[in-house]
Amino acid sequence: MRTLELNFEESIEVCKALANKHRMAILRLLSERPHNVNELSERLGLPFSTTAVNVKKLEDVDLITTELLPGRGTQKINTKKYDQIIIDIAPQETKEIEETIIYDMPIGHFSDSSIEPSCGLVGESDYINGHDDPRAFYEVGRDEAQLIFFKTGYLEYRFPNRLPRGEKADQIKFSAEVCSEAPLFKLDWPSDITVWINGHEIATWTSPSDFGGERGFLTPKWWMTNHTQYGLLKNWRVNKDGCYLDDKLVNSNCTIDSLKIAENPYISFKIGVKEDAVNVGGINLFGHKFGNYRQGIVMRLLTEHK
Repeated sequence: MRTLELNFEESIEVCKALANKHRMAILRLLSERPHNVNELSERLGLPFSTTAVNVKKLEDVDLITTELLPGRGTQKINTKKYDQIIIDIAPQETKEIEETIIYDMPIGHFSDSSIEPSCGLVGESDYINGHDDPRAFYEVGRDEAQLIFFKTGYLEYRFPNRLPRGEKADQIKFSAEVCSEAPLFKLDWPSDITVWINGHEIATWTSPSDFGGERGFLTPKWWMTNHTQYGLLKNWRVNKDGCYLDDKLVNSNCTIDSLKIAENPYISFKIGVKEDAVNVGGINLFGHKFGNYRQGIVMRLLTEHK
């Protein structure tokens, strides 16, 4: 989850920008995926000019970004920068200081795997080490993967544990772009995708679709549109209250203390589809150069001290 932290003075302009129902609606739409102004105008039922003015105000306070992408001509694509905004109004001398350790793991840098076909790794310009062969997941070229898919099993990523010695983790967050995996693509294709952290099962999310037919904003041109194109950005976090999927508490039995982060040399993040899941619909995992979000698997480890 991407967080914007503001001091008292910085918050004033951002609050002004957010004090408008159209701009709040734009941010909600951009939470689904990036849009251009035409798409936002159509979905909101607003004139193009009105939508463009509101997009500009959100750009001015750095809540969204706009980049030029080739398409039918050159398109301006708007992307939301943050998932939450924190306004700090506590006195400086008494407030708790929160430090964040951030690590963006390329999806090809998994440490362990156990997967079943159909499966494959896709690079920026071609498949890597063949198709539907689990042995490809142990080849050196896997590091270059920008899209990984498989039917059942898991991938495990071991993140560096950079928690300072003597300090305690307050919260850990992971985000990744994922969806189901069907032959070619299928919009009605549910899949139960599960995440584990340090061996503890955190949450299972039912992906509704294997999204295709419309090219992902980062998906390379050689990859045909009748294949998987993009996923949804999902967020998992664990704090003292329990485990959250996006902003919903889903498990209060496992807390940040259960993960014993300070006691381990690395932090394990595992994602996959169980063989006995209700919806065995596979998984697609997107990297920095595929899909709609320019990231791999992002970990944010928060520590808190006075």
